[in-house]
Amino acid sequence: MPETVTSVDPRRWKALIFIALAQLMVVLDATIVNIALPSAQADLGITDANRQWVITAYALAFGGLLLFGGRVADLFGRRRTFVIGLIGFALASAVGGAAVNQGMLLGARALQGLFGALLAPAALSLLAVTFTEARERAKAFGIFGAIAGGGGAVGLILGGVLTEYMNWRWTFFVNIPFAVVAATGAILVIREPAEGRNSSRLDVPGVFLATLGLVSLVYGFTRAESDGWLAGPTLGLFAAAAVLLLAFVLVESKVKAPLLPLRVVAERNRGGVYASLGLAVIGMFGLFLFLTYYLQIVKGYSPVTTGLAFLPMIAGMITGSTQIGARLMTRVRPRLLMAPGFVVAAVGMLVLTQIDLDTSYPALILPAFLLLGLGMGTAFMPAMSLATHGVQPRDAGVASAMVNTSQQVGGAIGTALLNTIAASATTAYATSHAAGAASRKLLKLESMVHGYTIAIWWAVGILVLAAAIAFVFVNTGHQGGGSPAASSDEGAGASEDADVQVPVMVH
Repeated sequence: MPETVTSVDPRRWKALIFIALAQLMVVLDATIVNIALPSAQADLGITDANRQWVITAYALAFGGLLLFGGRVADLFGRRRTFVIGLIGFALASAVGGAAVNQGMLLGARALQGLFGALLAPAALSLLAVTFTEARERAKAFGIFGAIAGGGGAVGLILGGVLTEYMNWRWTFFVNIPFAVVAATGAILVIREPAEGRNSSRLDVPGVFLATLGLVSLVYGFTRAESDGWLAGPTLGLFAAAAVLLLAFVLVESKVKAPLLPLRVVAERNRGGVYASLGLAVIGMFGLFLFLTYYLQIVKGYSPVTTGLAFLPMIAGMITGSTQIGARLMTRVRPRLLMAPGFVVAAVGMLVLTQIDLDTSYPALILPAFLLLGLGMGTAFMPAMSLATHGVQPRDAGVASAMVNTSQQVGGAIGTALLNTIAASATTAYATSHAAGAASRKLLKLESMVHGYTIAIWWAVGILVLAAAIAFVFVNTGHQGGGSPAASSDEGAGASEDADVQVPVMVH
């Protein structure tokens, strides 16, 4: 291993505050708009057929452009990309909050997705190149992982408060102070390594194929939810995604300066992280949606009470991330944190398969939420760190983008897949029990809960699969070495970019 030169940035912990704040804003936005959507739909006259586009427009832009955003950060500077992403996201949020019609709102959501695709990988890659000492890296990623895991649930709380007591428009305007503070802090505090820049030219064919392929994949799952899995448009989109992404892999293996160097994903540990994280998010995204409807429609909770009900999950995620994952990451192999973490989350999900019309929150939902939070927090923390651990500084942006891509695509798949399963089970239950139903309203609620429990059973299986993948593929040693280079032990799973020189920080 080459001799490394380290120089610690004295402002790195202040930098973490602003990086984490930006990440919180992006994660919040993924769920905060869901709570406000019914009010926005009524105010702007959005049709039922088009309301999904408030979510889909963001998901398509964000998921489709993440790899591009990661490579832009590598090429043109992570701090610069980070600040541009923050400013653009704030402006797009202002347009969304001021929207006077459907088109203006959808356009704002697409712009949010575009600038989010610049911001998210820049934030994670800044973290990866700023914290290189093992124990500090564990602590920093513990905080970052807690925010990434718990931010979605915080969005449900904040969305409920803003929608119930103010106006749906504030679910957009609230992003502006986040962005202003984070951008100001980034300009004043954040410094990136002097030699972390990638001087290669942008891979335009790779950008074209990756963006169209990911957009086709995400849109295909969205159409599957509304049109069915075997509908012509759905199958056509999946076929197009397969062709485009296969062509993308072929192009990346040939070009001199690829958008996604295959060494980033071919290394078994990072590949295992991307796959297991994507699967875990499939289960979690569907769960948030089902439980939001369950608590509000079946249990009669208000938006604010629904958001508060998720607080124990947030507490569990923070505890799992900062007190379990961060403390053990430098002493325990990542797979011995990730696999058990996903299993604990699966047990929490298993408890939720027992919900019915009269389920007690303290007796059943609360312990399930605590298990889910602890498990996901413990698993996410080492996963987020390992995804960029040992990667060359010039590839840090695109490696970070792959983390976000696996989560975004996983979220789109989870929402479509589990919603389709729940809807089919709900319809089947209502049809088979219609004759003996005591009341129409009661049958509707019972059918809804039955659909949710069937979908949650699927989520249990998906989390168990995520645990198995993490245990089998992630074979590196603990991350307690002196530099990010030590990403594998005894040569197991070592990648061609394992030896990384830690660059001198610019003050």
